[in-house]
Amino acid sequence: METVWSLVIVVIVAVAAGLVVWAVDKRHSAYGIMLPIASAVASACVLWIILVWAGTGYLTGLIWMPWVLPMAAAVAAAAAVPMLVGRRRVKHDGEALTQLLRSFRA
Repeated sequence: METVWSLVIVVIVAVAAGLVVWAVDKRHSAYGIMLPIASAVASACVLWIILVWAGTGYLTGLIWMPWVLPMAAAVAAAAAVPMLVGRRRVKHDGEALTQLLRSFRA
């Protein structure tokens, strides 16, 4: 039961990291609010499952790994995925808008 609470806390931290990244990003209108949250939660849960399956949550010197590493991965994923997707979406939307405006002018 103690292990399940560590997953709950990891997911809460991942959601918070995703919300913070979305709020700080100036290009957040190019993608939805769920992109950083979903990428953070997915990466944290997958890493948590791998670490617990490997038994690090039960070894005395490694009990911190299922807590800290998924949270760090969540913050990294929440920052990296929207940065990549946001740049591409802004570039693509700008090109599409330019093409649309040129078609009206001709």
